[in-house]
Amino acid sequence: MAGVTEELILQLKKLIIERLKLEEVSPEDIGTDDPLFGEGLGLDSIDALELVLGLEKEYGVIIPDAEVGQKVFQSVRTIAQYVVDNSGAG
Repeated sequence: MAGVTEELILQLKKLIIERLKLEEVSPEDIGTDDPLFGEGLGLDSIDALELVLGLEKEYGVIIPDAEVGQKVFQSVRTIAQYVVDNSGAG
């Protein structure tokens, strides 16, 4: 996946921890390709909304609807690829 860097992945893991106030979780605890919802981190729709707001604020990327959100929020790697593709970052 062109453009996705380890630095961006680490920044996104930190953003997830900060936005969702996951004090007991470190970036190393979040697998880059692990699911964020369901059996992975176990996030819910309120967490998704918080992440949408965080991504808009930090990277200027817009998640236009729930369908796009479902694809973007599969894992940290899919979020990173979306940021790279939609913000010019990376």
